[in-house]
Amino acid sequence: MSFLKVENLRASYGNIQALKGIDLEVEKGEIVAIVGANGAGKTTLLTCISGLMGYTGTITYDGQVLGGKITADKIVKMGVVQVPEGRQIFSELSVLENLKMGAYSRPKGEDPRPDIERVFKLFPRLEERMHQKGGSLSGGEQQMLAMGRAMMARPRLLLLDEPSMGLAPVVVADIFRNIRELNEEGITIVLIEQNAKLALKTANRAYVIENGEITLSGPADELARNEQIRKAYLGG
Repeated sequence: MSFLKVENLRASYGNIQALKGIDLEVEKGEIVAIVGANGAGKTTLLTCISGLMGYTGTITYDGQVLGGKITADKIVKMGVVQVPEGRQIFSELSVLENLKMGAYSRPKGEDPRPDIERVFKLFPRLEERMHQKGGSLSGGEQQMLAMGRAMMARPRLLLLDEPSMGLAPVVVADIFRNIRELNEEGITIVLIEQNAKLALKTANRAYVIENGEITLSGPADELARNEQIRKAYLGG
């Protein structure tokens, strides 16, 4: 059984149908990339998986069907954690306070310090800036903080939405090294990324979504060589 299975997923914003029957599967331990243009439905897909938006169809995670009475906060407690597009950190809170907010789903009274140390080991710059306000950090540091905050919820399935957006290439390289490290720790990752070349280089498998529908899927290295993908997303 797949770790995550999406079947005939449909979702709309009013009269606009954003997803038109999406089917995809993610195996435990994989990095799976979702590639597509702006407005294709990528973020909507993650929003549905996270339980933040209504949909029809079926989403099954680790053998359990999501939706219904399984609310977004319960989905987080099950180990499905999203790092949203645009970071969405708490800009007036310190780095340390942001990380502690990520642990809200923990049992009451549980000490978050071991996981904070784990985050600081992965992102040393956050430790250097632990008492600074989140809003004072650079874009790359804010992305690290958003990922670190997600780690505080102890994800088993991490949903990353455009982690490289607006970042300098050298910072993007750091972020993607961190993504690979998280995967090596055993975290399964679904990656939405406009930098299709980097996404396909990082992922095991990939899906291409266009106008709310999956148009191609397969091993990431094969899709990177696909002529149609190269022309549409890889600059030739």
